[in-house]
Amino acid sequence: MPRVLAVADEVVEGWWTDRVRRHDVDLVVAAGDLPFDYLEHLSGALDRPCVFVPGNHDVDLTGYANVRGLWTRAGLPARWPGPAGGVNADARVVDVAGLRIAGLGGSIRYSGGPNQWTERQQARRLRRVVRTARWRRLRDGRGVDVLLTHSPPLGCGDEPDPPHRGFACLHEGVRRLRPPLLLHGHIHPHGQARPDRVLGATRVVNVVGYRVLEIPTRAG
Repeated sequence: MPRVLAVADEVVEGWWTDRVRRHDVDLVVAAGDLPFDYLEHLSGALDRPCVFVPGNHDVDLTGYANVRGLWTRAGLPARWPGPAGGVNADARVVDVAGLRIAGLGGSIRYSGGPNQWTERQQARRLRRVVRTARWRRLRDGRGVDVLLTHSPPLGCGDEPDPPHRGFACLHEGVRRLRPPLLLHGHIHPHGQARPDRVLGATRVVNVVGYRVLEIPTRAG
């Protein structure tokens, strides 16, 4: 089973050194709201790829495209503001390190900042992800191994205050995609244990700070 180092929201200060190399993993996955140079450091120190989705405190990464190594935005050359070498899985399905990862970044809309979505907007983005995952499954028979989100599903590890309310549409996403794992950030433990939750056959894991996880892959 592939092993991943999953991180979100809180920097582990000691990992700015080579201490992070003690983790024998195949992939770094990031669920948002971390400095991009921190993600670059983790990926570089471990010599492993990094897949991420943006959090509500990250910069706007929408509209960028990479064609033969040249970044553009709105058809014009642009500097990519995200982590160098990182794979942005937001509203996409990506295959990295033997895993198929579907991603949905951002939080519920509570102010005018980037990476905030109304429930309707996020549901629309989710439908695009589900269509892509279905097409990939028809093509090669493989299902989604990880649903990587910044916010949790509504009522499944979220908080009652407006900025930390989860997305109701993620319940439908879990039902349609049937991933073994949903990894999310956004909800800080604040010294309290955040137990894993279960939605159907999907384990919902808060990875704020970090978790090292073995990911069961699925064939269909």
